[in-house]
Amino acid sequence: MQVSTLNDLFVRELRDVYNAERQLIRTLPTMAKKANSPDLSQAIEEHLGQTEQQAERLEQVFSMLDVSSRGPVCKGMKGIIEEGKETLEETDEPDVTDAGIIASAQKVEHYEIATYGTLCEYANVLGHSEIADLLKTTLEEEKAADKKLSELAERGINAMAINGGGSEEMENGRSKNRSRR
Repeated sequence: MQVSTLNDLFVRELRDVYNAERQLIRTLPTMAKKANSPDLSQAIEEHLGQTEQQAERLEQVFSMLDVSSRGPVCKGMKGIIEEGKETLEETDEPDVTDAGIIASAQKVEHYEIATYGTLCEYANVLGHSEIADLLKTTLEEEKAADKKLSELAERGINAMAINGGGSEEMENGRSKNRSRR
């Protein structure tokens, strides 16, 4: 796709993030299964449902713009997912695996937060206020998912992973050694 205008770039980026969401819909179930923490597994499963809704929202945006959703593979998301798979393959301790899943999932969330923030701005500049509202809903969901992942990590998953599981250095769900975060 030749990109000559902001509208062209907007459509290109919408297609890119749509592909990213489709990749996540295929990947999140594996992450949920590999998670050892029931809270982490549940958070991922809940976000899978949101991700499916986000893809549907994007389909609605494509319909509103009267353009196809077809585009190239999102290489950024593909790379983040591949890194996450490598992390899962390289960890053999359950608590370390959970910490790795959180790290990988937060990379995904930060990529999506950056993308949806940009798309909201493009939609506003292009005068697509209804589309901007749809994209802002997704942006807020991504921010909330990132916050939940941080809370899970801070409530104990990272501290449990310090010594390869079951850290003795826990105090109120947080590591006494703050420098190891």
